[in-house]
Amino acid sequence: MSFALRPYRHPDFDQPCFRDAPDARFVVVDRDFYAPEGYHATAIYPEYFKIDGKWQLAPESRMDCVVVHEPDGSLSVKEFRNLKKGDAICVGRTEDASEGIYVHTTGFYDPSKGGEAFAFRQGRSRETAFSVDYDNLYELLEHEKRHGNIVWVMGPAFAFDADARKAFGNLIANGYCHALLAGNALATHDLEGAYKKTALGQDIYTQETMYNGHYNHIDTINRVRYYGSIPAFIEAEGIDNGIIYNCVKKNVPFVLCGSIRDDGPLPEVYADVYAGQNAMRDCIRKATTVITMATTLHSIATGNMTPSFRVLPDGTIREVYFYCVDIAEFAVNKLADRGSLSAKGIVTNAQDFIVNVAKGLGVWDE
Repeated sequence: MSFALRPYRHPDFDQPCFRDAPDARFVVVDRDFYAPEGYHATAIYPEYFKIDGKWQLAPESRMDCVVVHEPDGSLSVKEFRNLKKGDAICVGRTEDASEGIYVHTTGFYDPSKGGEAFAFRQGRSRETAFSVDYDNLYELLEHEKRHGNIVWVMGPAFAFDADARKAFGNLIANGYCHALLAGNALATHDLEGAYKKTALGQDIYTQETMYNGHYNHIDTINRVRYYGSIPAFIEAEGIDNGIIYNCVKKNVPFVLCGSIRDDGPLPEVYADVYAGQNAMRDCIRKATTVITMATTLHSIATGNMTPSFRVLPDGTIREVYFYCVDIAEFAVNKLADRGSLSAKGIVTNAQDFIVNVAKGLGVWDE
């Protein structure tokens, strides 16, 4: 069957609750980095604000930010740390249009698909049957390769396995990745796999521990730092495989955000957490599908900056698809607990998952 995006159903602004609603209220702040008392905080859903009698959608929305009415009449969504003196910030804690603010949670809901009041196995757990999720994902990725923007968020577990590295490298090489978000560890161990054929000193295929293998990841970092950049290291050392190699080869942007645990780190790693967050947001602003795998912290961070919708250049509003893949139910469920209610969880080994995806898309070579 052919893939089709779910249509967006706009609110009916002719209803009395919208027609009779007051304009949204905006308060000008007198200091930087400050929102007035009673500010309205955004969620993942489309949000409309009544201004001069007309309902206006706030584009590029995301969780836990505030809405600013710009001098040109447009609406922008900003983090608290980016607020400036003189910004006109929306205030109001209701979301039902009664204060000129409406949060539209059912824009992609199909009313013809009702649910029962009581039914078994409605959650996502290790007992869930994921076959249909894989089939839907193959169709989605084929569509997004041509018409969308796919962002992958990865933990270092992928770099520990030869087949997982190859599978994801093939996905990148064949156009199924438009940006990669990760930490120092993913890139380090992937490059170690190409440079030393190990990850944390273990052979990436046999898992056999190499003599003095515990030096391999820091030797790799040290060598990359010698050349000054990852692309220079890849060129000079003749690296020809892996996740980061394929990103460089295909000009796919990657954002590596540092942590207090990092060794090295690699030259491209963001040491300033807010600079790294900004770089991640730049990628997410374009994303129409996000898949996070085997990384609880990066999954939640990405979920917090990913809305459930995207406004396309032609004004069309489309759904943003969000998958979280992890072997731990805790990681999948915690993402939803943190507000990413549109995320779909797949509880499985992420290395097996990526190989299955590569095979399902026909980019796996034995």
